[in-house]
Amino acid sequence: MVSKAAINSMLFLRIITLAASVATVALIVTNIAKFDGEKAKFQDLIAFRYVVAVASIAGAYCIVQLPFSIYYAVQQKRLIRNGFLPEFDFYGDKVISGLLASGIGAGFAVSIEFKRLIDQIFDDSGVSKQDPTRSTITKFYVRGIIASGVLSVAFLAMFVVSFLSSFNRNKSKGIFG
Repeated sequence: MVSKAAINSMLFLRIITLAASVATVALIVTNIAKFDGEKAKFQDLIAFRYVVAVASIAGAYCIVQLPFSIYYAVQQKRLIRNGFLPEFDFYGDKVISGLLASGIGAGFAVSIEFKRLIDQIFDDSGVSKQDPTRSTITKFYVRGIIASGVLSVAFLAMFVVSFLSSFNRNKSKGIFG
């Protein structure tokens, strides 16, 4: 039997993952830059679309898991008792952790590299840092960096849940006593 603290921690961390995933989607989807009659949206960058997709998948996974986690935390037993849920937790948590890690990498890579490139282009052109177009484009990529940072919180929470579900699965199989 897994300790009540571990079960409650898994529930709390799933809620954190859900909240961070929703916040990431909100930050990216509402990230629009308007400059010189042009408009930049998250859909313009494949990496930002990938970050939104990953955060949405992680959020949906947490929504599916929450009722089972709440029941497990309250009743101290599984809703479905045939051994399916520990296996589903084990593999699902690993897959979601991997997706979140790849989403973080994509979000940070594109945001940081494009921001650096835009700054270099504006610096080479002699455009000041106070230029409205430059600050608007810079804010667009900074918001992508912030969204990737929030997605990092989701990853860290899911990583710990993944570790706990591994322990939980092995404990239920009698591997750790």
